[in-house]
Amino acid sequence: MRATTHRRTAAGLLMTLLTATGAAAQQPSPQPIATAAAATPVAPATSSDTARLVDELAARIEDLDQQLRVLQRKLEIEKEQAVEKAKVTPTVVAGREGYAVRSADGDFQLKFRGYVQADARFVGDGDGTSGPTNFVLRRVRPVLEATAFKLFDFKLMPDFGGGVTVLQDAYADLKFVPWLKVRAGKFKGPFGLERLESATELTFVERGAPTNIAPNRDLGVMAFGDLASGRFAYQLGVFNGVVDGGSADTDDHSGKDVAGRVFFLPFKTSKRETFTQLGVGLAATDGSQRGTLTQPNLPAYKTAAQQTSFRYRSDGTADGTSIADGRHWRVGPQAYYYVGSVGFLTEYYVSSQHVRRGTTATDVQASAWQVSGQWALTGEKESYRGIVSPRRNFDRSNGGWGGVELTARFSQLVVDDSAFPFYANPAAAARTSNDSVVGVNWFLNRFVKLTGQYENITFDGGAPNGGDRPAERGVFTRVQFAF
Repeated sequence: MRATTHRRTAAGLLMTLLTATGAAAQQPSPQPIATAAAATPVAPATSSDTARLVDELAARIEDLDQQLRVLQRKLEIEKEQAVEKAKVTPTVVAGREGYAVRSADGDFQLKFRGYVQADARFVGDGDGTSGPTNFVLRRVRPVLEATAFKLFDFKLMPDFGGGVTVLQDAYADLKFVPWLKVRAGKFKGPFGLERLESATELTFVERGAPTNIAPNRDLGVMAFGDLASGRFAYQLGVFNGVVDGGSADTDDHSGKDVAGRVFFLPFKTSKRETFTQLGVGLAATDGSQRGTLTQPNLPAYKTAAQQTSFRYRSDGTADGTSIADGRHWRVGPQAYYYVGSVGFLTEYYVSSQHVRRGTTATDVQASAWQVSGQWALTGEKESYRGIVSPRRNFDRSNGGWGGVELTARFSQLVVDDSAFPFYANPAAAARTSNDSVVGVNWFLNRFVKLTGQYENITFDGGAPNGGDRPAERGVFTRVQFAF
């Protein structure tokens, strides 16, 4: 198109020049001026001179046109090369969501995240049951996540907290469609509402009593997905099976646990935000546990200071050791509600395990429930993930103080009377624990959070004299850095 335009321009110039030449030839010659210069003869222009001039101009225009077309092609090639390079050049990102390297088309991604939680527990050790006042690295977890072809996700998360190396997560996801995904490996079982929260998003230093019952991490395969624009979510999987509150990397029996959970957000797509974060759900597991004298496969329930408040009898002998010996099931409802700067979470679970000691066996049940609340004093919106980011980061030079959140919780754990005194010793295992917590969270920015709380746990039973175990009271603090 541009070449045609240039040729038309050249033709126009030639026509103009020829027309001007012809007109000049038809006009009469002006009378010479009587000067000395007029004596010098001037050769008149001939038609051959005009033709030669026209040819030179045409050649020059054609040469310029050729150069322009070459330049245009070079620019086109450079643009094409830039586009192709952009398709294969990876993007390096360092920001609020961590550090990542991703392909230009987004099909491949490698993300590195991590977090550290440094705790201080001021509980005293006067009664010998609350544990010592100490400082501890509660969690030290680097997190590696990868995506391939947009359909496959992978996560690897070890933990070095407490001076012990544990593989927490190692799984792969296959994303067929939003309503059907498959996860295989080691990961959190689909049960506890607070258990399923990331440790970086916890409202309190330690999770409540129901988490003593909810399974932690297990090996298995699970189908999950969202339906109805995210208003309904489901999880259904088969796992090796773990004790209440437990995790495992191996399995010593062929029986497997089936675990499932459904969760509804009925008003998630509503235009009014009043009930968009109202969620209710139900979770259940069913399977079996078989124990031995060396590995009874029965749970031990712990307090906030990570001290054991309940355990079954175990002295290494057949007559003095309680072991798991059959069906183990759990069930319970769960719910949360967040609106504006206020949020609430509640859950209630029952766990039943067939237990044997010697030749005697029975079903022992444990139940736990909690109600917790949180209020963002600085006006941030609350959610299941907590305050994601404060309105104003902590920065004294700009007058920013971050976000502040007040928290409170009551939870209770009860072990059925059928456990006492035959399967569990009432002088060492408490029947009931009641946990009250008030605290404050200070979000300096998206990465740094400080937590302080006062916790009071009272017990029924569990004392050597047959009375009640002394209350566990203390102040718990945490410094968290997560990226």
